[in-house]
Amino acid sequence: MKKSICFLTILGFLLVSCKSTDPNYEEKLSQAGFLHQSMKNLTDIIVHDIFSPPVASRVYAYPSIAAYEVFAAADENLSSFSPHLKGLNTIPKPKQEILPSIAAVEAFNIVGKALIFSEDKMESFQDSMLIQMNKFNAPDHLLTNSQGYGKQVADHILAWADKDRYKQTRSFPKYTVSEDEESWKPTPPAYMDGIEPHWKEIRPFVIDSSDQFTPERPTKFNLKKGSDFYKEIEEVYEVGNNITEEERLIASFWDCNPYVMNQKGHAMFATKKITPGGHWIGITRIACEKDSSSIAYSARAYALTSITLMDAFISCWDEKYRSKLIRPETLINEHIDADWLPALQTPPFPEYTSGHSVISTASAIMLTALFGEKFDYIDDVEVEYGLPVRSYGSFIEASQEAAISRLYGGIHYRPAIENGISQGTKLGNFLVEKLGPIIQN
Repeated sequence: MKKSICFLTILGFLLVSCKSTDPNYEEKLSQAGFLHQSMKNLTDIIVHDIFSPPVASRVYAYPSIAAYEVFAAADENLSSFSPHLKGLNTIPKPKQEILPSIAAVEAFNIVGKALIFSEDKMESFQDSMLIQMNKFNAPDHLLTNSQGYGKQVADHILAWADKDRYKQTRSFPKYTVSEDEESWKPTPPAYMDGIEPHWKEIRPFVIDSSDQFTPERPTKFNLKKGSDFYKEIEEVYEVGNNITEEERLIASFWDCNPYVMNQKGHAMFATKKITPGGHWIGITRIACEKDSSSIAYSARAYALTSITLMDAFISCWDEKYRSKLIRPETLINEHIDADWLPALQTPPFPEYTSGHSVISTASAIMLTALFGEKFDYIDDVEVEYGLPVRSYGSFIEASQEAAISRLYGGIHYRPAIENGISQGTKLGNFLVEKLGPIIQN
């Protein structure tokens, strides 16, 4: 495979050397579409490789930062992330003339390839991207310089990523199921282990620590009928029993569960879906395209959104494995209705707070800072997963729907949603303030 890729790369450059240079090559190679294609390819691989939502946020973040840093190094009007992100040293400036768009896409794909499993898919995409870019017949030395600089930036980012404690957490112990009746238990149909119980140990990008935005305590656990907690269980049960078609559609649209398992007889198989972070990365693409953002500003938007996602997941997962609250499905089946099923399949991790509420709210705040409060758009991210488009008048409106979808889906009690929104709001506002120099470029 690698030999054939090398041959295609060499052949591409040989073909270029036989043709005259396109006088508009620089403009044509600066199309934002090259970066959007690269991000879509990364999303497709994330879905194929079935990365968990927290891990997917990491896979999105480092390539996005790498792409933006190429533009920041080449343009004195763009501020680098290096003073603002923990442990990131200054990116070396290019020593030779480059085409930033080529270098940025190269850096993005090299970093992405290092973080996924399906390297062959990334290599195939890199070949197709090279063929696309070669059609514009840029001077050979610029292509070589740009790819070389892209690799230099990628190596810099990967060395930084290597110190975020991700690799160490791969060997940490699994979540231990407790006999306490309020503690989370694996849920049907697959009864998977709790994912990423040590995600709080990952180095955040901007927030001071994983527990900086610890939310209010969940409602006191009490299974006595009439208690506040029991009323929360009953609300989930009643909403599930009386769900409307619109509510079911909203729940499905924001499901974003890469772990959905299907059972036929004795066979069980997974339905691969986009992650919650992947949905917001898709919204970022929609916003960039509607706003006609340049490739540099698209890179900025992807980087800021993915940084927000990463820190939001660290904050949310810190709370999930602190409170370790049991899911509604478990208690409803044990105490109210043994045959009840939620509209959505319950994800394999503790209930409080709602991940979608935290990360959607924080992402919406960051995108609002970039594109404005009244940015209406049509969300087509889920079309390829068999769902219709939905329209929103703002990012905040979309995030509010994403949050309440978890009640419709039967996978969260109301406080996890409301306090998750509060948690995401505080985190999002903090990131907008701290990353102001990048946002205001």
